[in-house]
Order: sequence, then structure tokens, then C-alpha cells
Amino acid sequence: MPKRSLRNSMLQRRRQLPEAEVMRRSYAVQRRLLCLDVYRQAQTVALYSPVHNEVLTLHLMRDALADRRSVVLPRVVGTDLEFRRVVSLDDLAPGSFGILEPRPETALVELSELELIILPGVAFDRRGHRLGYGKGFYDRALLVAGRACRRVGVGYEFQLVDKLPTFDHDMQLDLLVTETEVLAFDPDHST
Repeated sequence: MPKRSLRNSMLQRRRQLPEAEVMRRSYAVQRRLLCLDVYRQAQTVALYSPVHNEVLTLHLMRDALADRRSVVLPRVVGTDLEFRRVVSLDDLAPGSFGILEPRPETALVELSELELIILPGVAFDRRGHRLGYGKGFYDRALLVAGRACRRVGVGYEFQLVDKLPTFDHDMQLDLLVTETEVLAFDPDHST
């Protein structure tokens, strides 16, 4: 299935989830993620502000802040993402595309400092690829962050397909966490 058709189909299905279902599934995803070594060992965690029924991240944010970890979120600047440190929800305000972003006065964090980045997606496959909204924001950021930054996708089980159409520049995940499973990938050797 072409990317555009798959993207539209998945977005429609995700948007139709009732709020209670989003909360239930999101909680299950976050609980799985909180138990992973890759999460527990990271001192600098990049999260995102969910939109359109993406997996919620508030539980992760509260946990990381309570553990005194450095929590960063993306802010759209032109065609790129910059990551800024937040210490509370008060550090967020509506930004590009109406998504909550760190306020401009929050501390900028270099991409090379990120140890773990939690990535939303429209769809994922069993080879570690993710399909986003098509703007390439995260692909560009991950290229700069390099391989030292662990990449963990979060999504619902129905967003997982066998194989996505991909390009050479598409960045692969290290892990994918859904409400029912955790998939581990070797991005350097996936086909």
C-alpha cells in the first residue's frame, strides 16, 4: 500500500478511538516502556506532546521529572526540530501545528546530548521502520543525533504492519513499544 493511503487509513483509525480507549492503551504502552532498561538508564529523555490520539506521554513525563532526569521536547523551527528542556507542564505552550511545545525561553539541548528519544508515528513495521506525517522532522533530527541516541517508537498494536514502504534516508528504531508487545530491532542490520 502506498505511504499516502496507509497514512490516511491509519490516521482515520486512530482519530476514531474513543478517549477512554486512548487513555487505556496509552497507559499500557507507558507502563511497558517504564520497565525497559533503555528507559531506566537514560538520564536525558526526549518525549513529545501527543496530538490526534497519539500515545499519551504524561505518565512518562511525570516519572522522568520525579526521577530528576532531564526531559526535553521538540519545538518546530522552520523545517527542523530543536529540543528544549522542560521542568513542568508550565514550560509548554501551543506552537507549530497547534501542538504543545517548549516555550522559546526554555534551555536548548543539543541533539548530541539526547540519550533516548520516544517517537510517535502513524504506522510502524516489524523491521523497525516508522511512518510519520511525511514532513521528515524526526528523520532529520535523528540523523544529527546519531546512533548514540536510542530510538523508541510508541504506538498502538493496530498501527503495526508487516512492512512499510521505505527510502534510504528513513531512520530505523531500536525498539517499538505497543500496548501488547515490545519489539527490538538491529537498525544497522535490518533489511
